[in-house]
Amino acid sequence: MNNILITSAGRRVSLVRLFKKELKRFFPDGKLFTTDTEPQFSAACFESDGAFKVSRNDSEGYIQELLALAVEQGVKIIIPTIDTGLQVLANNKEVFEREGITVLICSKDLIEIFRDKRKTSFFFTTYGIDIPEVYAKDSLQFPIFIKPYDGSMSMDTHHVATRDEITRYQLSNEKFIYMEYIDNKIFNEYTIDMYYDKNHDLKCLVPRKRIEVRDGEINKGITSKNFIFDFLKGKLNHIPGAEGCLTMQLFYHPDTHVIKAIEVNPRFGGGYPLSYLAGANYPEFIIREYLLGEKIDQCDDWESGLLMLRYDDEILVHGADL
Repeated sequence: MNNILITSAGRRVSLVRLFKKELKRFFPDGKLFTTDTEPQFSAACFESDGAFKVSRNDSEGYIQELLALAVEQGVKIIIPTIDTGLQVLANNKEVFEREGITVLICSKDLIEIFRDKRKTSFFFTTYGIDIPEVYAKDSLQFPIFIKPYDGSMSMDTHHVATRDEITRYQLSNEKFIYMEYIDNKIFNEYTIDMYYDKNHDLKCLVPRKRIEVRDGEINKGITSKNFIFDFLKGKLNHIPGAEGCLTMQLFYHPDTHVIKAIEVNPRFGGGYPLSYLAGANYPEFIIREYLLGEKIDQCDDWESGLLMLRYDDEILVHGADL
């Protein structure tokens, strides 16, 4: 059986739908499964071919639970979607490989870098990409932006304009890093969807401008084949350990072409469906590479200038018994 499992499905309805569509195009009998800690409250789980309740990814026994489920359901590929579960899955890739299951994720060393924004900053500079200046606590230059070094989804982030505004909490939290504030009225914020093949070579790269963000996820955005496209293709054409979809965040000055890189999330981002609809078909790449054993060619012919405007929709469950 050539089934695929998406973990921590939550609200990722679009991602489930497009993976389901592409899987059935190649394997009509293939199933797209999902997991969640509360599948009865996950809209994406109701869009899959089968949803399963699992423990939290930081729970003891999670790997054994997920492995047993994948084997039982004939899963060949697992797609992680949440930051907190990446390291434990990367650490146990070989456990799944022994059962013929691919956890599509970067190497454990690379995940460790991307989960720590201090190490990510060093990664960017190693590849010749500028970052916002990072300040020591005793030499802050305001305005500053404060965030946890292991944070995600823009949680517990703070813009502090002056020294008088900074709080004791912001100064005492050992997880906080203090960075140069990048004004989004001057710089444009971009998300970059990148696909790396089994050989860790970059095969596709789509910059999409974040016009409006809600809860840390793009709400309005547009694809753009601009300076960023050529710059990053030259810098990041090969990353040891990179595999599958990586999502990069950066700020870009459209006049000076200054780029300030922020972070890399080694997973599908919430706004990836825009890149898919523009022609960057990463689910197809994954199916062809990992289920059919094909080589992936360079893909640069996606649609630039495609605007996405998101809206709320509903999943209705009749006869629900909670």
